Parts: sequence; C-alpha cells; structure tokens
Amino acid sequence: MSLERTLAIVKPDAVAAGQAGRILALIEERGFRILGLGLTRLRTEQAQGFYAVHRERPFFDGLVRFMTEGPVIVAVLEAEDAVKKWRDTMGATNPAHAAEGTIRKRFAQSIERNAVHGSDSIENARIEVGFFFSAADLI
Repeated sequence: MSLERTLAIVKPDAVAAGQAGRILALIEERGFRILGLGLTRLRTEQAQGFYAVHRERPFFDGLVRFMTEGPVIVAVLEAEDAVKKWRDTMGATNPAHAAEGTIRKRFAQSIERNAVHGSDSIENARIEVGFFFSAADLI
C-alpha cells in the first residue's frame, strides 16, 4: 500500500439536503486526512470540462445541469490507497446496490443524484485534484 491523494466532491444534492457535515465527518472517521477543502458553485463550462470524458454519453447534459444547480464541496483526501478506500467509502454509484454504511447508501437519492464523486484512478485523481486546487492550496 502507498500513501495516495484523491478528489472527493460532495455534490449539490447532498449540500442542499444539509448532509455535507455528516459526510465530511465520515471522511475523517474513515481515516482520511483532508489536505484541501473548498465550497464552490460550478459554472456550466467548468462542469463540462470536468466531466468531458462523458461528453458523448446520453447522461452528460443532465449531469452538467445537476452539478451546476447548487454549491459543491471539493476536497483532497489523503490515505493509504486513498482512491480505492474512498470508492469503497462512497459505495456503488446506484445507491440501491451500495453496501450498508456507505455514503451513497445513507445519503444518495438515486443513481443520478448520488451525493458524492470520487476519482476512479490514481492518474485521474491527479488530474481532478489539479482541476480544483493548486499545490499552494494543499496543506
């Protein structure tokens, strides 16, 4: 195992529902160190750029609308095997299939409004962290 960094986003649905504090507490309870944290509201162009890999998918426009409908919390998490650990903590994309105790099982409304985002690889984590944070922003 190695010390890694990953990006976490508390999505607009969870922020609007007042679940952000509980999600951040869970992050710390699971042993992550928060190196960077911010509250922002994505502009359409930002959301399109961040999710560009999904541009050709039928859900792209809906995803962009959803991610721009309200504020999000972005965070850089550090832990041993952080990418896998965060993905395990989030749970399956579809909350109906998420394991008990995961964030999505507890807080997600649906497969589309699923409370949190996490990087899916070490390489994408580097890209995604850089999208929101400069090196000077991180503790």
